[in-house]
Amino acid sequence: MSAFFLVLIYLAFISLGLPDSILGVTWPVMQSDFGAPIETAGLLFMMIAGGTIVSSLASGIILKRFGTGKVTFVSSFMTAAALLGFYFSPSLFWLFLCAIPLGLGAGAIDAGLNHYVAAHYKAHHMSWLHCFWGVGATLGPVVMASFISGNNSWRNGYLAIAGIQFVLVVILFLALPLWDKVAASPLAAEKEEKGIEFESIKPFQIKGVKLTLVAFLFYCGAESGIGLWGSSFLINVKDLSVETAAKWISLYFGGITIGRFVTGFLSLKASNRVLIRTGQSTALAGALLLLFPLPASFSLIGFVLIGLGLAPIFPSMLHETPAHFGKAHSQSIMGYQMAAAYTGSSLLPPLLGFLASQSTIAIFPFVVAFFILAMLLSSEMLNTFLRKKHVLNPKKKKSAAF
Repeated sequence: MSAFFLVLIYLAFISLGLPDSILGVTWPVMQSDFGAPIETAGLLFMMIAGGTIVSSLASGIILKRFGTGKVTFVSSFMTAAALLGFYFSPSLFWLFLCAIPLGLGAGAIDAGLNHYVAAHYKAHHMSWLHCFWGVGATLGPVVMASFISGNNSWRNGYLAIAGIQFVLVVILFLALPLWDKVAASPLAAEKEEKGIEFESIKPFQIKGVKLTLVAFLFYCGAESGIGLWGSSFLINVKDLSVETAAKWISLYFGGITIGRFVTGFLSLKASNRVLIRTGQSTALAGALLLLFPLPASFSLIGFVLIGLGLAPIFPSMLHETPAHFGKAHSQSIMGYQMAAAYTGSSLLPPLLGFLASQSTIAIFPFVVAFFILAMLLSSEMLNTFLRKKHVLNPKKKKSAAF
């Protein structure tokens, strides 16, 4: 039964990733249908991410009250219904209205399943969990591109993805009676006891926490910004078709997916610090390829490099939290890290869109490179702080810095 639930959770994370990557590749077509300015996609993205932040912050109370199974079922139904709403939307107003349940549902699923895996499965499953999000994020643009290239109907693409989500909703409904049986484990009780102890901690009073929050902020700004605006950059600057741009963005998410799968094996030999620095350097190299006026094929290489580079950063930074700040503080700090990540996803991509609307989408690679560089600098500043802390406190076990 435990293995069955692990498969079910992986499927849920695939469905979680499916809608995350389709707005950006669909927007060039949707924009003309609704007669909307380019920055409207950023506002839609902000609405979705804002709902994700709200539901993530409230997830602790909701999960405790209703349980992971019911929350996952209801949240999956909300995201499926919201995607169906995109299909029927006659105006921008309805798109914004449907963006609310899409964000609320996604945030609750993300927080609930991450907590469930942490409580009931071994740690290495967490890495594969986020790999399966990448599977969904990679398939989303592929599904949408097939419908756009067929009859230029982005609405049918949303209908197909909504249908996939509703299939998962049915499976989750049928599995509802089984959640409590799997949840009854000594490890879960231990986690809950620790959670009570962590509620009184104030992360901002711990030195170095603000630096790690900045790193998470700019990481998600880069990852989400590329997913949202990469297609528009390829279409308007590199003169690619909508279908080709969508497929190339799917390869970017494919780079994240493959990179996280491979990272699971590399982490057995390499430290988190090496993985993070290598990832940041690779992502920066990919961004630099986009900066130069090279043939379009180099842009594809750049997107794939950025995806491969970003792959190990997020899970490795999370994994380093106990080593940096101590196990007693890690659960509370991780909550703040996720909030910073969602804030980066909700604010920085719309900012990029606003800047592009005031100038040109050609600024896209410059802004992405800035986000990646800011992430790298903040993590290196944290490294420096932790090294100094170790020198001043040599009896403490040395942390594996970013």
